[in-house]
Amino acid sequence: MKILAFAGSTSSTSINKELVKFVLKDFQDEEINLIDLNDFTMPVFSVDLEKKGFPDQAHQFLKVIEECDVIICSLAEHNRSYSAAFKNVFDWASRINVKVFQNKPMLLMSTSPGGYGGGNVMNTAKTFFPQFAADIKDTFSLPKFYENFDMESGVINPDMLNDLKGKIQNFKNQVKTND
Repeated sequence: MKILAFAGSTSSTSINKELVKFVLKDFQDEEINLIDLNDFTMPVFSVDLEKKGFPDQAHQFLKVIEECDVIICSLAEHNRSYSAAFKNVFDWASRINVKVFQNKPMLLMSTSPGGYGGGNVMNTAKTFFPQFAADIKDTFSLPKFYENFDMESGVINPDMLNDLKGKIQNFKNQVKTND
């Protein structure tokens, strides 16, 4: 199984990327492509720029999705929505192929320092990603990242860890069923 993994952030200290890396430990026997959104930096989308053509990075983003079997991502929440960096990549890619996520099974996550765990961006993504061909199999939000996550140990809250492990197993089972 080929896994595409990413955080919806360009921060060098992304807590969402830390969550993704922690989850990927449960997929060590799989082929993993952990991408960095910084590799897909493009001008801010506009119809005027679109008329001049699409950036190579938008095509590259769609290609890494095409080449994977499943997607594991954790979205950063900025002002109750997607980060500007992710939204820009998503906007460009969706103009090339409205089915951005190409019907790939997805484990969708979010985390934040606050008590809602990126719940606003999660709710937005759960609503809109399927309209862009995301096959969301399960979701997980980790609230209060700095209280519930240790950079060496990962998720340290036993209840949240148990919930996450269950969701990872559920995701694996659903993906296996689809093979």
